[in-house]
Amino acid sequence: MASTVAVVRTAPGTIIQDIARAMDLAGASRHLTARRELLLKLNLSWTKYFPACSSQPWQLDGVVQYLLAHGYRKELILPIENKTVVTDPRAGAVNNLWLPVLERHGLGFTALPEVAWKVHQFREPLLRLHTIFPEGIQIPVMFEGKDILHLPTVKTHGHSITTGAVKNAFGGLLKEVRHYAHKHIHEVLVDLLIMQRELHPNVFAVMDGTVCGDGAGPRTMNPVTGNVVLASADSVAIDAVAAKIMGFDPMEIPYLRIATERGLGEARVEKIEIAGEDPGAFTMHFKAKRSFVIWGDQMLRIGPLRFLEKIALHSPLAFWAPLASNIYHDAFWYPTIGRGKIRRFMKSEWGKLWQTYRMRS
Repeated sequence: MASTVAVVRTAPGTIIQDIARAMDLAGASRHLTARRELLLKLNLSWTKYFPACSSQPWQLDGVVQYLLAHGYRKELILPIENKTVVTDPRAGAVNNLWLPVLERHGLGFTALPEVAWKVHQFREPLLRLHTIFPEGIQIPVMFEGKDILHLPTVKTHGHSITTGAVKNAFGGLLKEVRHYAHKHIHEVLVDLLIMQRELHPNVFAVMDGTVCGDGAGPRTMNPVTGNVVLASADSVAIDAVAAKIMGFDPMEIPYLRIATERGLGEARVEKIEIAGEDPGAFTMHFKAKRSFVIWGDQMLRIGPLRFLEKIALHSPLAFWAPLASNIYHDAFWYPTIGRGKIRRFMKSEWGKLWQTYRMRS
C-alpha cells in the first residue's frame, strides 16, 4: 500500500478545521487507536518563541481537539518533550504557549528528563547509534508499547538539511547528550526509524507549515508564510513532501534516501499518494545554511579542527559549547536580528493568531 501524505491549504481562521481535515485525509483513525496511550511528541528547538522554530500553539490545539473528538480520554494523551544542553522543556512549554492550550483541554505536560530511562536492547541492528553510545542506548521507559504522534514544523536544518517528523524522534529517544550524534546525523536519523518500529505500535505526524523556516535552521531562520498543514503515518514520506515543498529533491537528502532504500518509509514523491492539494502549489526555494554555532560544531566534528573533538566536545571542558551557543543565540541573535523578524511576524495574520493564544494564557 502506498504511503499517504495529506497536504491541506490553511489560513488562521480555519486552522483547527484544516488540521482535522489533514488528519482525516491521512487516515489518523486507521493508524491510531483511542484504546492505547498516545505520546504527543512536541518539537522544541528553542526555549524562546521564534516563528517556525517549534510546535505552534494552534498545531497542538488542533491535534488535541481532533483526538478528544475521536474518543481519546484525556488521561490517554501524554504531551512530552525532552531537554538538550541548550533548551529547557518546561520553560519552552510556557514560552511557546503550549501550557495554556494543554491546561484548557485538561492535559498535563511531561518533561522527559523527569521520567525513568533505561538501556534498551534493540533486536534489529542499528547503523550508528550503538557505536556512539557503546555503553547502551537509553530510552524513556514510558515509550515502550505506546503510540506516538509527532508535531514537527517545516524548516531547514544546518546538520540534516531538513528536519521534520523523523528528526523529531531525535528529541525523544535520545538523552541530553544526543548532540554526540551530529557527526553521523543522517545514519542516526535512520536508526531512530528502526528504534521506533520496535517501540511504538503506531507512528503518526502532523506537520505545521503555516509559517516555515528558511536558512540557518533550526533556530536562526527567516520565517516564511506557507499556509499549509501536512499529516501522514509515514514519517519519511511526510518529510519528503515537506522537503519538496521547500524546494529540495528528497532523494538527495541522505537520511531520506537511506530510509527509503532500507524500506523504512517512502521518500520518492512520485510513489507517495497525495491526499488534498498538489504540493507543487506551495513550492518555495529554501536553502539550508549553517548558523555560526553549527558551523563551529562541524569544524570540530568533521572539519579541520576534528583533532580537538574529544577534548572540546566530549570531556569536562565541553561546558563551553552550550555556553557559547546560549550567548550567541539568546544574548546576541535573538534580541538583535531575531527581534526584527519577530516584530514583522507579529504584524502578519499568523502573528495576530499567535497573540490571541498569548492573551488566553
